[in-house]
Amino acid sequence: MARDQLEVLNALDVAKTQLYHFTTIVIAGMGFFTDAYDLFSISLVAKLLGRLYYTKPGAPKPGVLPPSVSSSVTGVALVGTLIGQLFFGWLGDKMGRKKVYGLTLIIMIICAVASGFSFGHTPKGVMASLCFFRFWLGFGIGGDYPLSATIMAEYANKKTRGAFIAAVFAMQGMGILFSGIISLIVSTAFDRQYPTPTYEQNPALSTPPEADYVWRIVLMFGALPAALTFYWRMKMPETARYTALIAKNAKQAAADMGKVLNVDFEAEEEKVEKISKGKSNNFGLFSREFLRRHGLHLFGTTSTWFLLDIAFYSQNLFQKDVLSAIGWIPPAKTMNGIHEVFRIAKAQTLIALCSTVPGYWFTVAFIDIMGRFAIQLMGFFFMTVFMFAVAIPYEHWKTHHLGFVMMYALTFFFANFGPNATTFVVPAEIFPARLRSTCHGISAAAGKAGAIIGAYGFLYAAQNQDKTKTDAGYPPGIGIKNALIILGCINALGMICTFAVPESNGKSLEEASQETFGDDDAEPEGV
Repeated sequence: MARDQLEVLNALDVAKTQLYHFTTIVIAGMGFFTDAYDLFSISLVAKLLGRLYYTKPGAPKPGVLPPSVSSSVTGVALVGTLIGQLFFGWLGDKMGRKKVYGLTLIIMIICAVASGFSFGHTPKGVMASLCFFRFWLGFGIGGDYPLSATIMAEYANKKTRGAFIAAVFAMQGMGILFSGIISLIVSTAFDRQYPTPTYEQNPALSTPPEADYVWRIVLMFGALPAALTFYWRMKMPETARYTALIAKNAKQAAADMGKVLNVDFEAEEEKVEKISKGKSNNFGLFSREFLRRHGLHLFGTTSTWFLLDIAFYSQNLFQKDVLSAIGWIPPAKTMNGIHEVFRIAKAQTLIALCSTVPGYWFTVAFIDIMGRFAIQLMGFFFMTVFMFAVAIPYEHWKTHHLGFVMMYALTFFFANFGPNATTFVVPAEIFPARLRSTCHGISAAAGKAGAIIGAYGFLYAAQNQDKTKTDAGYPPGIGIKNALIILGCINALGMICTFAVPESNGKSLEEASQETFGDDDAEPEGV
Protein backbone atom coordinates (compact mmCIF):
# COMPACT_ATOMS: atom_id res chain seq x y z
CA MET A 1 0.00 0.00 0.00
CA ALA A 2 1.24 3.48 -0.78
CA ARG A 3 2.55 5.34 2.26
CA ASP A 4 0.23 8.33 1.74
CA GLN A 5 -3.02 6.32 1.66
CA LEU A 6 -5.81 8.08 3.56
CA GLU A 7 -7.08 6.38 6.70
CA VAL A 8 -10.72 6.47 5.54
CA LEU A 9 -9.83 4.86 2.20
CA ASN A 10 -7.68 2.24 3.86
CA ALA A 11 -10.60 1.43 6.19
CA LEU A 12 -12.85 0.85 3.18
CA ASP A 13 -10.20 -1.39 1.59
CA VAL A 14 -9.81 -3.67 4.61
CA ALA A 15 -13.41 -3.55 5.90
CA LYS A 16 -15.10 -6.88 6.48
CA THR A 17 -18.10 -7.60 4.30
CA GLN A 18 -21.01 -5.79 5.95
CA LEU A 19 -24.63 -4.86 5.35
CA TYR A 20 -23.73 -1.64 3.51
CA HIS A 21 -21.89 -3.69 0.87
CA PHE A 22 -25.02 -5.70 0.10
CA THR A 23 -27.18 -2.56 0.25
CA THR A 24 -24.93 -0.91 -2.34
CA ILE A 25 -25.08 -4.03 -4.55
CA VAL A 26 -28.89 -3.95 -4.45
CA ILE A 27 -29.15 -0.20 -5.08
CA ALA A 28 -26.61 -0.17 -7.92
CA GLY A 29 -27.74 -3.58 -9.15
CA MET A 30 -31.38 -2.57 -9.48
CA GLY A 31 -30.28 0.13 -11.87
CA PHE A 32 -28.65 -2.53 -14.02
CA PHE A 33 -31.68 -4.77 -13.58
CA THR A 34 -33.75 -1.93 -15.06
CA ASP A 35 -31.20 -1.30 -17.82
CA ALA A 36 -31.36 -4.90 -19.00
CA TYR A 37 -35.15 -5.05 -18.76
CA ASP A 38 -35.54 -1.91 -20.87
CA LEU A 39 -32.94 -2.85 -23.49
CA PHE A 40 -34.00 -6.47 -24.00
CA SER A 41 -37.79 -6.26 -23.57
CA ILE A 42 -38.18 -4.65 -27.01
CA SER A 43 -37.12 -7.91 -28.69
CA LEU A 44 -40.04 -9.68 -27.00
CA VAL A 45 -42.67 -7.40 -28.51
CA ALA A 46 -41.08 -6.52 -31.88
CA LYS A 47 -42.98 -9.31 -33.66
CA LEU A 48 -46.25 -8.08 -32.18
CA LEU A 49 -45.52 -4.54 -33.39
CA GLY A 50 -45.05 -5.95 -36.88
CA ARG A 51 -48.40 -7.76 -36.73
CA LEU A 52 -50.26 -4.74 -35.37
CA TYR A 53 -48.92 -2.08 -37.72
CA TYR A 54 -47.49 -3.78 -40.81
CA THR A 55 -49.78 -6.72 -41.66
CA LYS A 56 -51.13 -6.45 -45.21
CA PRO A 57 -54.65 -7.79 -45.90
CA GLY A 58 -54.52 -11.13 -47.70
CA ALA A 59 -50.80 -11.69 -47.06
CA PRO A 60 -49.82 -15.37 -46.48
CA LYS A 61 -47.78 -14.43 -43.38
CA PRO A 62 -48.26 -11.91 -40.55
CA GLY A 63 -46.64 -8.49 -40.96
CA VAL A 64 -43.13 -7.83 -39.68
CA LEU A 65 -41.27 -4.60 -38.99
CA PRO A 66 -39.46 -3.45 -42.16
CA PRO A 67 -35.63 -3.65 -41.81
CA SER A 68 -35.23 0.12 -41.46
CA VAL A 69 -37.97 0.35 -38.81
CA SER A 70 -36.72 -2.74 -36.96
CA SER A 71 -33.18 -1.35 -36.87
CA SER A 72 -34.45 2.00 -35.61
CA VAL A 73 -36.76 0.63 -32.90
CA THR A 74 -34.18 -1.73 -31.43
CA GLY A 75 -31.03 0.23 -32.28
CA VAL A 76 -31.95 3.75 -31.22
CA ALA A 77 -31.69 2.79 -27.53
CA LEU A 78 -28.15 1.49 -28.13
CA VAL A 79 -27.18 4.80 -29.75
CA GLY A 80 -28.68 6.69 -26.80
CA THR A 81 -26.82 4.41 -24.41
CA LEU A 82 -23.49 5.07 -26.14
CA ILE A 83 -23.96 8.85 -25.90
CA GLY A 84 -25.16 8.59 -22.29
CA GLN A 85 -22.11 6.55 -21.29
CA LEU A 86 -19.76 9.23 -22.59
CA PHE A 87 -21.73 12.19 -21.21
CA PHE A 88 -22.64 10.88 -17.76
CA GLY A 89 -19.25 9.20 -17.34
CA TRP A 90 -17.64 12.61 -17.76
CA LEU A 91 -20.30 14.31 -15.60
CA GLY A 92 -19.83 11.77 -12.80
CA ASP A 93 -16.21 12.89 -12.40
CA LYS A 94 -17.17 16.57 -12.53
CA MET A 95 -20.30 16.76 -10.36
CA GLY A 96 -20.02 13.64 -8.22
CA ARG A 97 -21.34 10.12 -8.50
CA LYS A 98 -24.42 10.60 -6.32
CA LYS A 99 -25.88 13.71 -8.00
CA VAL A 100 -25.59 12.30 -11.49
CA TYR A 101 -26.79 8.86 -10.35
CA GLY A 102 -30.15 10.30 -9.35
CA LEU A 103 -30.49 12.18 -12.63
CA THR A 104 -29.98 9.05 -14.74
CA LEU A 105 -32.63 7.20 -12.74
CA ILE A 106 -35.20 9.97 -13.24
CA ILE A 107 -34.59 9.86 -17.03
CA MET A 108 -34.99 6.08 -17.04
CA ILE A 109 -38.26 6.15 -15.08
CA ILE A 110 -39.87 8.89 -17.19
CA CYS A 111 -38.81 7.45 -20.54
CA ALA A 112 -39.74 3.85 -19.67
CA VAL A 113 -43.28 5.02 -18.93
CA ALA A 114 -43.33 7.28 -22.00
CA SER A 115 -42.27 4.36 -24.24
CA GLY A 116 -45.76 2.97 -23.79
CA PHE A 117 -47.37 6.11 -25.23
CA SER A 118 -47.48 7.15 -28.86
CA PHE A 119 -48.30 10.15 -31.00
CA GLY A 120 -51.28 9.14 -33.13
CA HIS A 121 -52.29 5.65 -34.29
CA THR A 122 -50.53 5.40 -37.64
CA PRO A 123 -47.53 3.06 -37.93
CA LYS A 124 -45.26 6.04 -38.64
CA GLY A 125 -46.51 7.98 -35.60
CA VAL A 126 -46.26 5.01 -33.21
CA MET A 127 -42.76 4.03 -34.34
CA ALA A 128 -41.49 7.62 -34.34
CA SER A 129 -42.64 8.23 -30.77
CA LEU A 130 -41.32 4.85 -29.64
CA CYS A 131 -37.92 5.62 -31.16
CA PHE A 132 -37.87 9.10 -29.60
CA PHE A 133 -38.52 7.89 -26.05
CA ARG A 134 -36.27 4.84 -26.39
CA PHE A 135 -33.38 7.06 -27.44
CA TRP A 136 -33.68 9.08 -24.23
CA LEU A 137 -34.28 5.91 -22.25
CA GLY A 138 -30.98 4.61 -23.63
CA PHE A 139 -29.36 7.94 -22.75
CA GLY A 140 -30.31 7.44 -19.09
CA ILE A 141 -29.29 3.79 -19.17
CA GLY A 142 -25.90 4.82 -20.54
CA GLY A 143 -25.20 6.86 -17.42
CA ASP A 144 -25.90 3.88 -15.21
CA TYR A 145 -22.94 1.90 -16.60
CA PRO A 146 -20.01 4.06 -15.42
CA LEU A 147 -21.76 5.31 -12.29
CA SER A 148 -22.91 1.92 -10.98
CA ALA A 149 -19.47 0.41 -11.53
CA THR A 150 -17.62 3.38 -10.03
CA ILE A 151 -19.83 3.64 -6.94
CA MET A 152 -19.59 -0.08 -6.22
CA ALA A 153 -15.81 -0.08 -6.74
CA GLU A 154 -15.34 2.90 -4.43
CA TYR A 155 -17.49 1.41 -1.68
CA ALA A 156 -16.06 -2.14 -1.81
CA ASN A 157 -13.16 -3.68 0.07
CA LYS A 158 -10.22 -4.83 -2.01
CA LYS A 159 -10.59 -8.50 -1.07
CA THR A 160 -14.05 -8.99 -2.61
CA ARG A 161 -14.34 -5.90 -4.81
CA GLY A 162 -14.42 -7.91 -8.03
CA ALA A 163 -17.30 -10.06 -6.80
CA PHE A 164 -19.27 -7.00 -5.67
CA ILE A 165 -18.90 -5.16 -9.00
CA ALA A 166 -19.64 -8.37 -10.92
CA ALA A 167 -22.74 -8.90 -8.75
CA VAL A 168 -24.03 -5.47 -9.83
CA PHE A 169 -23.48 -6.45 -13.45
CA ALA A 170 -25.05 -9.88 -12.86
CA MET A 171 -28.33 -8.10 -12.18
CA GLN A 172 -28.40 -7.60 -15.95
CA GLY A 173 -29.10 -11.31 -16.28
CA MET A 174 -31.88 -11.02 -13.73
CA GLY A 175 -33.36 -8.10 -15.68
CA ILE A 176 -33.38 -10.17 -18.87
CA LEU A 177 -35.05 -13.01 -16.97
CA PHE A 178 -37.61 -10.65 -15.42
CA SER A 179 -38.51 -9.13 -18.80
CA GLY A 180 -39.31 -12.65 -20.02
CA ILE A 181 -41.40 -13.43 -16.95
CA ILE A 182 -43.42 -10.19 -17.17
CA SER A 183 -44.04 -10.81 -20.87
CA LEU A 184 -45.21 -14.35 -20.08
CA ILE A 185 -47.63 -13.10 -17.45
CA VAL A 186 -49.05 -10.26 -19.56
CA SER A 187 -49.38 -12.33 -22.75
CA THR A 188 -51.01 -15.24 -20.87
CA ALA A 189 -53.53 -12.92 -19.23
CA PHE A 190 -54.49 -11.27 -22.53
CA ASP A 191 -54.53 -14.57 -24.44
CA ARG A 192 -57.01 -16.03 -21.98
CA GLN A 193 -59.14 -12.90 -21.83
CA TYR A 194 -59.21 -12.42 -25.62
CA PRO A 195 -58.92 -15.86 -27.27
CA THR A 196 -58.36 -15.53 -31.02
CA PRO A 197 -57.69 -17.88 -33.95
CA THR A 198 -54.24 -18.33 -35.50
CA TYR A 199 -53.20 -16.28 -38.52
CA GLU A 200 -53.58 -19.38 -40.65
CA GLN A 201 -57.20 -19.79 -39.53
CA ASN A 202 -58.29 -16.14 -39.71
CA PRO A 203 -55.71 -13.43 -40.47
CA ALA A 204 -58.08 -10.55 -39.68
CA LEU A 205 -58.97 -11.81 -36.20
CA SER A 206 -55.62 -13.33 -35.21
CA THR A 207 -54.38 -10.11 -33.58
CA PRO A 208 -57.14 -8.50 -31.46
CA PRO A 209 -57.16 -4.70 -30.95
CA GLU A 210 -56.47 -5.29 -27.23
CA ALA A 211 -53.05 -6.70 -28.18
CA ASP A 212 -51.94 -3.08 -28.58
CA TYR A 213 -51.90 -2.86 -24.78
CA VAL A 214 -49.58 -5.85 -24.41
CA TRP A 215 -46.42 -4.23 -25.77
CA ARG A 216 -47.17 -0.96 -23.96
CA ILE A 217 -47.57 -2.67 -20.57
CA VAL A 218 -44.40 -4.75 -21.05
CA LEU A 219 -42.28 -1.69 -21.92
CA MET A 220 -43.77 0.56 -19.22
CA PHE A 221 -43.20 -2.02 -16.50
CA GLY A 222 -39.46 -1.24 -16.74
CA ALA A 223 -40.06 1.96 -14.76
CA LEU A 224 -41.13 0.07 -11.62
CA PRO A 225 -37.81 -1.39 -10.35
CA ALA A 226 -36.05 1.93 -11.01
CA ALA A 227 -38.73 3.87 -9.11
CA LEU A 228 -38.54 1.49 -6.14
CA THR A 229 -34.82 2.21 -5.62
CA PHE A 230 -34.88 5.98 -6.19
CA TYR A 231 -35.25 6.87 -2.49
CA TRP A 232 -32.38 4.61 -1.45
CA ARG A 233 -30.17 5.85 -4.26
CA MET A 234 -30.66 9.43 -3.08
CA LYS A 235 -30.02 8.46 0.53
CA MET A 236 -26.57 7.01 -0.23
CA PRO A 237 -23.68 9.31 0.77
CA GLU A 238 -21.20 10.38 -1.88
CA THR A 239 -18.24 8.00 -2.17
CA ALA A 240 -15.24 8.88 0.01
CA ARG A 241 -12.90 8.71 -2.96
CA TYR A 242 -14.82 11.39 -4.84
CA THR A 243 -15.24 13.59 -1.76
CA ALA A 244 -11.62 13.30 -0.60
CA LEU A 245 -9.60 12.91 -3.81
CA ILE A 246 -11.65 15.00 -6.26
CA ALA A 247 -13.70 17.45 -4.15
CA LYS A 248 -10.76 17.57 -1.66
CA ASN A 249 -13.15 17.70 1.31
CA ALA A 250 -11.43 15.42 3.83
CA LYS A 251 -13.80 16.41 6.63
CA GLN A 252 -16.94 15.45 4.69
CA ALA A 253 -15.40 12.17 3.52
CA ALA A 254 -14.51 11.24 7.11
CA ALA A 255 -18.01 12.14 8.33
CA ASP A 256 -19.81 10.23 5.55
CA MET A 257 -17.77 7.05 5.89
CA GLY A 258 -17.86 7.30 9.67
CA LYS A 259 -21.65 6.85 9.46
CA VAL A 260 -21.33 3.98 6.98
CA LEU A 261 -18.64 2.07 8.90
CA ASN A 262 -19.64 3.19 12.42
CA VAL A 263 -16.07 4.37 13.03
CA ASP A 264 -14.70 7.82 13.84
CA PHE A 265 -12.14 9.03 11.32
CA GLU A 266 -9.73 11.92 11.53
CA ALA A 267 -10.16 14.49 8.77
CA GLU A 268 -6.72 14.25 7.14
CA GLU A 269 -6.82 17.60 5.38
CA GLU A 270 -3.04 18.02 5.17
CA LYS A 271 -2.61 14.60 3.58
CA VAL A 272 -5.39 15.31 1.05
CA GLU A 273 -3.68 18.60 0.19
CA LYS A 274 -0.33 16.85 -0.25
CA ILE A 275 -1.81 14.15 -2.49
CA SER A 276 -3.66 16.69 -4.62
CA LYS A 277 -0.47 18.71 -5.28
CA GLY A 278 1.53 15.77 -6.57
CA LYS A 279 2.22 15.79 -10.32
CA SER A 280 1.09 12.19 -10.54
CA ASN A 281 -2.39 13.25 -9.42
CA ASN A 282 -2.87 16.23 -11.72
CA PHE A 283 -2.51 15.01 -15.29
CA GLY A 284 -5.59 15.14 -17.52
CA LEU A 285 -7.18 12.63 -19.86
CA PHE A 286 -5.61 14.19 -22.97
CA SER A 287 -2.09 14.46 -21.57
CA ARG A 288 1.17 12.69 -22.33
CA GLU A 289 1.31 11.52 -18.72
CA PHE A 290 -2.06 9.79 -19.02
CA LEU A 291 -0.94 8.23 -22.29
CA ARG A 292 2.26 6.98 -20.64
CA ARG A 293 0.56 5.60 -17.54
CA HIS A 294 -2.82 4.47 -18.80
CA GLY A 295 -2.89 4.73 -22.59
CA LEU A 296 -2.33 1.00 -23.08
CA HIS A 297 -4.83 0.24 -20.32
CA LEU A 298 -7.54 2.35 -21.98
CA PHE A 299 -6.79 0.69 -25.31
CA GLY A 300 -7.18 -2.69 -23.59
CA THR A 301 -10.51 -1.90 -21.91
CA THR A 302 -12.04 -0.23 -24.99
CA SER A 303 -10.85 -2.78 -27.58
CA THR A 304 -11.88 -5.85 -25.59
CA TRP A 305 -15.32 -4.42 -24.75
CA PHE A 306 -15.79 -3.38 -28.40
CA LEU A 307 -14.86 -6.83 -29.74
CA LEU A 308 -16.85 -8.67 -27.07
CA ASP A 309 -20.05 -6.77 -27.82
CA ILE A 310 -19.77 -7.40 -31.56
CA ALA A 311 -19.84 -11.12 -30.81
CA PHE A 312 -22.27 -10.96 -27.88
CA TYR A 313 -24.93 -8.92 -29.68
CA SER A 314 -24.52 -11.03 -32.83
CA GLN A 315 -25.93 -14.07 -31.04
CA ASN A 316 -29.29 -13.30 -32.63
CA LEU A 317 -27.80 -14.41 -35.96
CA PHE A 318 -28.40 -18.03 -35.10
CA GLN A 319 -30.81 -17.69 -32.19
CA LYS A 320 -33.79 -18.05 -34.53
CA ASP A 321 -32.24 -21.25 -35.95
CA VAL A 322 -31.79 -22.69 -32.46
CA LEU A 323 -35.27 -21.79 -31.27
CA SER A 324 -36.96 -23.03 -34.43
CA ALA A 325 -34.91 -26.24 -34.49
CA ILE A 326 -36.01 -27.29 -31.02
CA GLY A 327 -39.61 -26.21 -31.57
CA TRP A 328 -39.71 -23.36 -29.04
CA ILE A 329 -40.97 -20.91 -31.67
CA PRO A 330 -43.31 -22.37 -34.34
CA PRO A 331 -43.91 -20.58 -37.68
CA ALA A 332 -45.63 -17.23 -37.13
CA LYS A 333 -48.72 -18.13 -39.17
CA THR A 334 -49.52 -21.04 -36.80
CA MET A 335 -50.00 -18.65 -33.84
CA ASN A 336 -52.09 -15.62 -33.00
CA GLY A 337 -50.35 -12.33 -32.19
CA ILE A 338 -50.50 -12.55 -28.40
CA HIS A 339 -49.48 -16.20 -28.24
CA GLU A 340 -46.41 -15.40 -30.34
CA VAL A 341 -45.28 -12.99 -27.60
CA PHE A 342 -45.74 -15.83 -25.10
CA ARG A 343 -43.60 -18.27 -27.13
CA ILE A 344 -40.80 -15.74 -27.70
CA ALA A 345 -40.80 -14.77 -23.99
CA LYS A 346 -40.75 -18.44 -22.96
CA ALA A 347 -37.71 -19.06 -25.17
CA GLN A 348 -35.82 -16.03 -23.81
CA THR A 349 -36.65 -16.97 -20.23
CA LEU A 350 -35.36 -20.53 -20.71
CA ILE A 351 -32.15 -19.28 -22.35
CA ALA A 352 -31.62 -16.82 -19.49
CA LEU A 353 -32.18 -19.54 -16.88
CA CYS A 354 -29.96 -22.15 -18.54
CA SER A 355 -26.95 -20.16 -19.74
CA THR A 356 -27.10 -16.38 -19.30
CA VAL A 357 -27.77 -16.08 -15.55
CA PRO A 358 -25.47 -18.97 -14.46
CA GLY A 359 -22.58 -17.45 -16.43
CA TYR A 360 -22.88 -14.12 -14.61
CA TRP A 361 -22.90 -15.73 -11.17
CA PHE A 362 -19.96 -18.01 -11.97
CA THR A 363 -17.99 -14.81 -12.52
CA VAL A 364 -19.18 -13.44 -9.16
CA ALA A 365 -18.03 -16.65 -7.46
CA PHE A 366 -14.59 -16.92 -9.08
CA ILE A 367 -13.41 -13.43 -10.07
CA ASP A 368 -11.54 -12.77 -6.81
CA ILE A 369 -10.06 -16.28 -6.86
CA MET A 370 -9.00 -16.58 -10.50
CA GLY A 371 -8.50 -12.87 -11.19
CA ARG A 372 -9.93 -10.67 -13.92
CA PHE A 373 -7.26 -11.43 -16.53
CA ALA A 374 -7.62 -15.22 -16.33
CA ILE A 375 -11.43 -15.16 -16.55
CA GLN A 376 -11.44 -12.76 -19.50
CA LEU A 377 -8.78 -14.73 -21.39
CA MET A 378 -10.58 -18.00 -20.68
CA GLY A 379 -13.93 -16.56 -21.79
CA PHE A 380 -12.61 -15.25 -25.08
CA PHE A 381 -10.79 -18.54 -25.70
CA PHE A 382 -13.87 -20.71 -25.26
CA MET A 383 -16.07 -18.25 -27.17
CA THR A 384 -13.61 -18.61 -30.06
CA VAL A 385 -13.60 -22.40 -29.80
CA PHE A 386 -17.39 -22.77 -29.68
CA MET A 387 -18.00 -20.15 -32.36
CA PHE A 388 -15.72 -22.02 -34.78
CA ALA A 389 -17.28 -25.31 -33.66
CA VAL A 390 -20.67 -23.95 -34.71
CA ALA A 391 -19.47 -22.17 -37.85
CA ILE A 392 -17.18 -24.61 -39.65
CA PRO A 393 -19.54 -27.64 -39.66
CA TYR A 394 -22.62 -25.37 -39.85
CA GLU A 395 -24.47 -27.59 -42.32
CA HIS A 396 -23.92 -30.59 -40.01
CA TRP A 397 -25.64 -28.86 -37.07
CA LYS A 398 -28.82 -28.29 -39.13
CA THR A 399 -29.62 -31.98 -38.66
CA HIS A 400 -28.05 -32.39 -35.18
CA HIS A 401 -30.12 -30.05 -33.08
CA LEU A 402 -28.95 -31.14 -29.62
CA GLY A 403 -25.31 -30.43 -30.38
CA PHE A 404 -26.24 -27.11 -31.96
CA VAL A 405 -28.15 -26.01 -28.85
CA MET A 406 -25.28 -27.08 -26.57
CA MET A 407 -22.73 -25.08 -28.58
CA TYR A 408 -25.05 -22.09 -28.55
CA ALA A 409 -25.58 -22.28 -24.78
CA LEU A 410 -21.85 -22.70 -24.06
CA THR A 411 -20.97 -19.67 -26.18
CA PHE A 412 -23.42 -17.61 -24.10
CA PHE A 413 -22.17 -19.12 -20.85
CA PHE A 414 -18.51 -18.29 -21.48
CA ALA A 415 -19.38 -14.81 -22.68
CA ASN A 416 -20.89 -14.15 -19.24
CA PHE A 417 -18.38 -16.24 -17.29
CA GLY A 418 -15.77 -14.24 -19.13
CA PRO A 419 -15.40 -10.89 -20.89
CA ASN A 420 -19.01 -9.72 -20.70
CA ALA A 421 -18.52 -9.35 -16.93
CA THR A 422 -14.81 -8.53 -16.68
CA THR A 423 -14.96 -5.72 -19.25
CA PHE A 424 -17.44 -4.03 -16.88
CA VAL A 425 -15.35 -4.63 -13.74
CA VAL A 426 -11.81 -3.67 -14.77
CA PRO A 427 -12.34 -0.08 -16.03
CA ALA A 428 -13.81 0.80 -12.61
CA GLU A 429 -10.57 -0.26 -10.90
CA ILE A 430 -7.52 0.73 -12.92
CA PHE A 431 -8.00 4.46 -13.59
CA PRO A 432 -7.51 7.40 -11.16
CA ALA A 433 -10.56 8.55 -9.19
CA ARG A 434 -10.81 11.89 -11.03
CA LEU A 435 -10.96 10.03 -14.38
CA ARG A 436 -12.52 6.74 -13.28
CA SER A 437 -16.11 7.38 -14.34
CA THR A 438 -14.98 9.06 -17.57
CA CYS A 439 -12.71 6.19 -18.61
CA HIS A 440 -15.35 3.61 -17.71
CA GLY A 441 -17.84 5.56 -19.84
CA ILE A 442 -15.40 5.61 -22.78
CA SER A 443 -14.80 1.86 -22.44
CA ALA A 444 -18.53 1.14 -22.19
CA ALA A 445 -19.28 3.39 -25.18
CA ALA A 446 -16.74 1.43 -27.24
CA GLY A 447 -18.70 -1.67 -26.26
CA LYS A 448 -21.98 -0.15 -27.41
CA ALA A 449 -20.37 0.77 -30.74
CA GLY A 450 -19.51 -2.91 -31.05
CA ALA A 451 -23.08 -3.83 -30.07
CA ILE A 452 -24.48 -1.67 -32.87
CA ILE A 453 -22.15 -3.33 -35.39
CA GLY A 454 -22.94 -6.78 -34.02
CA ALA A 455 -26.69 -6.40 -33.82
CA TYR A 456 -27.25 -4.67 -37.13
CA GLY A 457 -24.19 -4.83 -39.36
CA PHE A 458 -23.97 -8.60 -39.00
CA LEU A 459 -27.75 -8.96 -39.28
CA TYR A 460 -27.39 -7.71 -42.85
CA ALA A 461 -24.10 -9.54 -43.47
CA ALA A 462 -25.54 -12.89 -42.34
CA GLN A 463 -28.33 -12.87 -44.91
CA ASN A 464 -28.32 -15.74 -47.40
CA GLN A 465 -26.17 -15.26 -50.50
CA ASP A 466 -29.17 -16.29 -52.58
CA LYS A 467 -31.43 -13.23 -52.82
CA THR A 468 -34.54 -15.45 -53.02
CA LYS A 469 -33.79 -16.81 -49.52
CA THR A 470 -33.08 -13.60 -47.61
CA ASP A 471 -35.39 -12.28 -44.86
CA ALA A 472 -38.09 -9.90 -46.10
CA GLY A 473 -36.61 -6.56 -47.12
CA TYR A 474 -32.95 -7.53 -46.70
CA PRO A 475 -30.33 -7.62 -49.49
CA PRO A 476 -28.14 -10.73 -49.98
CA GLY A 477 -25.21 -11.11 -47.56
CA ILE A 478 -22.28 -13.44 -46.97
CA GLY A 479 -24.38 -16.12 -45.22
CA ILE A 480 -24.55 -17.23 -41.58
CA LYS A 481 -21.61 -19.64 -41.84
CA ASN A 482 -19.19 -16.98 -43.11
CA ALA A 483 -20.53 -14.44 -40.61
CA LEU A 484 -19.90 -16.87 -37.74
CA ILE A 485 -16.35 -17.55 -38.93
CA ILE A 486 -15.68 -13.79 -38.86
CA LEU A 487 -17.15 -13.63 -35.33
CA GLY A 488 -14.82 -16.45 -34.26
CA CYS A 489 -11.87 -14.39 -35.54
CA ILE A 490 -13.19 -11.35 -33.61
CA ASN A 491 -13.25 -13.42 -30.40
CA ALA A 492 -9.67 -14.53 -31.05
CA LEU A 493 -8.66 -10.89 -31.51
CA GLY A 494 -10.35 -10.08 -28.19
CA MET A 495 -8.19 -12.73 -26.55
CA ILE A 496 -5.06 -11.01 -27.92
CA CYS A 497 -6.21 -7.51 -26.81
CA THR A 498 -6.79 -8.87 -23.29
CA PHE A 499 -3.00 -8.82 -22.80
CA ALA A 500 -3.22 -4.99 -22.73
CA VAL A 501 -5.48 -5.14 -19.64
CA PRO A 502 -3.70 -5.12 -16.24
CA GLU A 503 -4.64 -7.38 -13.35
CA SER A 504 -6.20 -5.44 -10.47
CA ASN A 505 -7.14 -8.36 -8.23
CA GLY A 506 -6.25 -7.88 -4.55
CA LYS A 507 -5.05 -4.29 -4.95
CA SER A 508 -6.59 -1.14 -3.53
CA LEU A 509 -8.00 1.23 -6.13
CA GLU A 510 -5.11 3.61 -5.45
CA GLU A 511 -2.55 0.86 -6.03
CA ALA A 512 -4.28 -0.37 -9.20
CA SER A 513 -4.44 3.17 -10.63
CA GLN A 514 -1.00 4.29 -9.29
CA GLU A 515 -2.89 7.23 -7.84
CA THR A 516 -1.43 7.99 -4.42
CA PHE A 517 2.20 7.57 -5.33
CA GLY A 518 3.92 10.87 -4.65
CA ASP A 519 6.31 12.44 -7.12
CA ASP A 520 9.32 11.00 -5.34
CA ASP A 521 7.83 7.55 -4.78
CA ALA A 522 8.81 4.59 -6.85
CA GLU A 523 6.07 3.53 -9.20
CA PRO A 524 4.76 -0.03 -9.13
CA GLU A 525 5.44 -2.25 -12.06
CA GLY A 526 2.54 -2.71 -14.45
CA VAL A 527 1.11 -6.13 -15.11
